[in-house]
Amino acid sequence: MNIPFNKPYLSGKETEYIKDAVSSGKISGDGIYTKKCHQFFQQRYHFHRPLLTTSCTDALEMAAILCDIQPNDEVIAPSYTFVSTANAFVLRGARIVFSDSEENTPGMDVSSIESLVTKKTKAIVPVHYAGVACDMDLLLSVARKHKLFVVEDAAHSIDSYYKGYPLGSLGDFGAFSFHETKNVISGEGGMLVVNDANFFKRAEIIREKGTNRSAFFRGEVEKYGWVDIGSSFLPSDIVAAFLYAQLENLDSIQSRRKTIWQRYYSGFKHLEDKGLINLPVIPEYATNNAHMFYIICESFKMRSKLIDFLKKRDILAVFHYLPLHKSQYYSNRHDGRYLPNADRYGDCLLRLPLYFELNESDQDIIIETVDHYYRT
Repeated sequence: MNIPFNKPYLSGKETEYIKDAVSSGKISGDGIYTKKCHQFFQQRYHFHRPLLTTSCTDALEMAAILCDIQPNDEVIAPSYTFVSTANAFVLRGARIVFSDSEENTPGMDVSSIESLVTKKTKAIVPVHYAGVACDMDLLLSVARKHKLFVVEDAAHSIDSYYKGYPLGSLGDFGAFSFHETKNVISGEGGMLVVNDANFFKRAEIIREKGTNRSAFFRGEVEKYGWVDIGSSFLPSDIVAAFLYAQLENLDSIQSRRKTIWQRYYSGFKHLEDKGLINLPVIPEYATNNAHMFYIICESFKMRSKLIDFLKKRDILAVFHYLPLHKSQYYSNRHDGRYLPNADRYGDCLLRLPLYFELNESDQDIIIETVDHYYRT
């Protein structure tokens, strides 16, 4: 028996659509399947301007350019997140001001944000951890008051909502990931959602290496040239073909993942009731898209022993982020504030296997093994 942490799901049409894309003779960016994906996101979530990218990292880097981040600007972001959240803005010369996580969720402590705003602050980057929304009403009110950009890091957040609004649609920009560990995948891949019409044209130019090439192909200009900074952020249509096959099956994928998530929650509730672990908390304003299932262990030592206990029984469970304020690269740039909740999640959060093909018998083995660990 070997239960992996993740197993990429295939709907069955990925290779068919890839073959179709190849047969079309157009496999570079913005081909037929890229357009199909864009239409899907516009119709289902009413995203104003979705643009597929080669990764969520690239989407965040595009957002940093669109926010006109300059050296010495400050950007507020959570410490408990993936490096790309901060790195995209550091590349433009920004200083990252880290916020702590909330006490009962790994998401950004939005109540602390206003205290971090200075005259140099340019943007706030909320991360919807595990697809669970931050308190966006409070965050947006701070952003409007101080005239700050909001870039939603929605890497985990496909098909998740805040008070009925899809995540990624509330800020100026939203960045999504379709990495193989996400709910819908393309191996590597991402998307930038542009919610402010003032940035539609420039976003397209930045994505096309700083050229107005897309406008040229639509017949809007007689020739295209270098008109702005940018890079090659758009993915091959082969990547989009794979993604489109996944999007067609989004409802069944989500239904299955939510079933697995709920079985974990029910299976571990007695351990939480005994005070041995903490389970995920979903605020009333948020939905759960079952991107991941995690438990919070009592201590770093307990988590390490549990990971080892599961590994010896061929179950791969993993910790998640190491807080960025303590990272090798940025620790000497951090302002020294103590971020206890980020530290706690870095030490104690444990992610369990969650993928479409995880069957009930294997999930029962995982639940029973964790239960056995705490009994002994």
